[in-house]
Amino acid sequence: MKRILDFFWPAVGLVAVFWSVKLLFEKLAAEAATDEKVRALLEAGGLWSDIKIIASVIGNKLGDIPAHGYWMAGLSTLLAYAALAWYDRISLIHLKRERGISWIYISVCSFVTYALSHNIGATVFSGGMVRYRAYSAKGLSAAEIAILVALCSYTFAFGTILLLAFVLIGEPQILAPLSTLSQHFSIGEHTARLIGFGLLGFVALYTIGSWLQLRPLRFRSFELMYPRLNVVARQYIAAPLELIGAAGIIYFALPEQGNPGFFIVLGAFLLSFSAGLLSQVPGGVGVMEAVFLAIMPGMPATAVFAALLVWRLFYLIVPLALSVPVILLFERAQLAKALHHESKTPAP
Repeated sequence: MKRILDFFWPAVGLVAVFWSVKLLFEKLAAEAATDEKVRALLEAGGLWSDIKIIASVIGNKLGDIPAHGYWMAGLSTLLAYAALAWYDRISLIHLKRERGISWIYISVCSFVTYALSHNIGATVFSGGMVRYRAYSAKGLSAAEIAILVALCSYTFAFGTILLLAFVLIGEPQILAPLSTLSQHFSIGEHTARLIGFGLLGFVALYTIGSWLQLRPLRFRSFELMYPRLNVVARQYIAAPLELIGAAGIIYFALPEQGNPGFFIVLGAFLLSFSAGLLSQVPGGVGVMEAVFLAIMPGMPATAVFAALLVWRLFYLIVPLALSVPVILLFERAQLAKALHHESKTPAP
């Protein structure tokens, strides 16, 4: 069975590469096909002509954004992915398995994990697959990797709850425009502020539980430890940094005229990205546009679409493209190990 698994997982990696390239092309085509004329050309043309059409359309859309907007969006992307790598590091600290695993290794693993999971949509499954391959090679058990994946997901949720609380308290009117999308958002400013304080209450309870050092949950041989204060303190910094960086990509890609300010953009991002994740729509396509246009009616729709396109390029598509050779190199190394082990193993 072990010999079979040695070759099975590299094969899975190659399938992931093929899937990633296919997904990359489909996402770019979907962005270009928002124009009906372009959609007709794509449907009538072949692969090579489609590639040229997509490149031309995307280039035209991005040409109106100034150079400094791209620079700041790029720095925001680096901040977001650095914080995502910190998620993994925090989880390893919680498991007390951070020794012997370098920051570079963690960063590359985290980068590939989120590049795939953000695009594919099935975050836990796709993220778990990459992390299992990477961290099992470093000696972590399947149970430890499961806890790592769960704590990374919780760190993201913790940051969303924390920042959304501040947004609802500081800008309670942000929910009102969303009533055009659903009557469930017909919430007054007073109620929105109460929700914000309620979210802060949840954050406080979580922190108090850590301070009290609650006992771990045990189920037979499985033990789930409550995060200690050294872990929670890091979550307070890493989670907001990632979300602020991701929202910053959109903020800096928007024009200055009519820009509602970073706090509103952050709130729109938290609401739309969370809705996209819950709906399991890869990249939040359609969901994010609807939320942003509702919350920021004073911004031209074309400017909003261009900013979200920059976000998808920087936060989703470019990382996905960069992750493909990383997966190939890793799986090539693992396959070489398996072949070497096979050649050294005496025949029965």
